[in-house]
Amino acid sequence: MSTFETITSPSNPRVRAAVALRDADARRDTGLTLVDGRRECARAVAAGAEVVELFVAATVFTRSRPDSGAFAEWLGGLTGRGTPLSIVAERPFERLAFGGRNEGVVAVVRWRAAALDAVTFAADRPVLVIEGVEKPGNLGAILRTADAAGLAGVIVCDGRTDPANPAVIRASLGTVFAVPLAVSTTAEAIRWCGDHGRRVVAATPTGHLLWHEVALAGNTALLLGSEAHGITPAWQQAATAGSIALDTVRLPMHGVADSLNLSVTTAVLAYETVRQMERCR
Repeated sequence: MSTFETITSPSNPRVRAAVALRDADARRDTGLTLVDGRRECARAVAAGAEVVELFVAATVFTRSRPDSGAFAEWLGGLTGRGTPLSIVAERPFERLAFGGRNEGVVAVVRWRAAALDAVTFAADRPVLVIEGVEKPGNLGAILRTADAAGLAGVIVCDGRTDPANPAVIRASLGTVFAVPLAVSTTAEAIRWCGDHGRRVVAATPTGHLLWHEVALAGNTALLLGSEAHGITPAWQQAATAGSIALDTVRLPMHGVADSLNLSVTTAVLAYETVRQMERCR
């Protein structure tokens, strides 16, 4: 194992710089983000993201026996490529860790979601288009669903939360690095759907058909809007103009609530596509 620095103060400049990455402006300015958790860090590495710096809690480092074991081998692989390693005492590590699920590993990673024209999506599987998503937890859960259901990927258009937000990364369990992911404006997403012949299926409270009455598999785009506002009128305007083909679907609501959580609705539609694809085999 390479040499490492020991950090004992919460005011250490490297700790402060890492914690600052929870702010969107800092992420935009640097192209860096904070990745919390062993699984999440490992998935970032597997996806080829550059680990700029690695912080390991002193208690975890001691328990892992730096001279042996899979965890130590993983650390050695990173430090062998020149990644700086810091062993961090309890108080400063509490500043770095996200929430109460402290796994003793936090990394500074160079990563941001790509522009839409830079991402290739498989044409034989649906892509999720999420417009105006506001909550990092919802976006993270949507990415986990896209990964689990084997969808072509996710397009976040006019999002109010940054896919590089550490809370998104943690909620996604690191699948944010594995799922094809792009960010765009709504206009760009509409144009992309038209150019690629993607039939858009939008989930709305007043959809014309039930969710299972429309063909969702194949070269489709499953469109969902924010819980507060739904999808914007631009999609229907594009359909009226003939720029895209658009169907709308609904999930029945039998209780007092008038909508489902965004990530729950996404999961229902995603697994309906799985059911339809398996039925066609």
